[in-house]
Order: sequence, then C-alpha cells, then structure tokens
Amino acid sequence: MPAKKAVAKAKTGSSKPAWPALTFRPATPDRWGDVQALFGERGACGGCWCMAWRLGRKEWESGKANNGAGNKRRLKSLVESDTPPGVLAYAGDEPVGWCAIAPRQTYVALERSRVLKPIDDQPVWSISCLFITRAWRRRGVSAKLLDAAVRYAKSRGARLVEGYPVEPYSDKIPDAFAWTGIPASFVRAKFKEVARPSKSRPIMRRAIR
Repeated sequence: MPAKKAVAKAKTGSSKPAWPALTFRPATPDRWGDVQALFGERGACGGCWCMAWRLGRKEWESGKANNGAGNKRRLKSLVESDTPPGVLAYAGDEPVGWCAIAPRQTYVALERSRVLKPIDDQPVWSISCLFITRAWRRRGVSAKLLDAAVRYAKSRGARLVEGYPVEPYSDKIPDAFAWTGIPASFVRAKFKEVARPSKSRPIMRRAIR
C-alpha cells in the first residue's frame, strides 16, 4: 500500500492502520531528489540543509539566505561525494526520514564545541541530525534510523558511533529543538550513555561488533 494511502487510513480511525514497512538507504547521488523532497523548500528547518555542524557559524548563516540555497549546494556536493553524508528512511518509495552520520572530524562545529569535546582519543563516527517527516513522527522511526546509521557506518569501517541527544525538558519538546534526537531513541537503538557534559546533553555511544 502506498505511504499516503496508509496515512489516510490511519486518520480514519482504523484500529489497525496499515503503515508500510520501512527500508533504509545511504544518501547516494541517485537519491538526491529524495533528499530534496524530504527536506522541502526550507531545507528541513530554516534553510539549514543539515549544514549546522558541517560549517563555521558565519558560513552556515550566509548559506541560509534564499531558503538555504548555499547550504543546499553544499549538501548536494556531499551527497555526490564518495561518502554519503547520511541515511534515508523510506515508506514504500516515499522518503520519510533522515539521519546524518559521518566521522566526527568532518563536523567543524562539533570539533570546536567545548561541551561536546571528545571524551577520549578513540575514532568515532558521529550522528549529528535526525529529521522525520511530520506524519511519521512519534512512531519509533528515529530508533530504527539510528540502527540503520550504525549499520551504514560499520560498512565504512567504523567501530564506534556516537550521538548527542537533547534531554527533553517536558513531554512535548518542540520538534525543532530535538534535531539531534532524544536519549530514549538512542537507548532503543542500543546506545549507552558514556558522559554527560551538561544536564541536558548526554553523549551516547554504541560499539560495533
């Protein structure tokens, strides 16, 4: 059943909505159109196009002009590179989620962070962003995406994957504030808290066997 029809069925009050099974794929060049469709005209949020941690602050801000045209070009360049910058979740043929993952050193802003500085000298891959389309939020997609991102990192030789979720301050944290994920999703994806440099920001890891 196509994803849109499944969503419509769910809204009618059916006791067992037929949500499509999810599949996951790296964001390779042939999937750039799916990234655009998922992120929409505003690049997921305010013209970011998942560049917030990839660039210095001034460069990122300038790239947000014109609905993020500059940041969009940069993400497209990454998608067209030899190392896809993230993993897409699909419901049938429809892209419904995104998880950005890459070696930690590729994230400029993360490398400069005082709060999220490295806790040891082990090489890690870092998850920097999660984005789920509205109809699929609060359905466990984040945990499944995290697991898929770990599998992708493993295929690239990673041995440790790290995330930096935000501890919710209420039961209804605005989605825009949780773009790095929440701890509960990481726990479901078998991550463990290894440090808490601030009250609301744990560092969570999953070792790859």
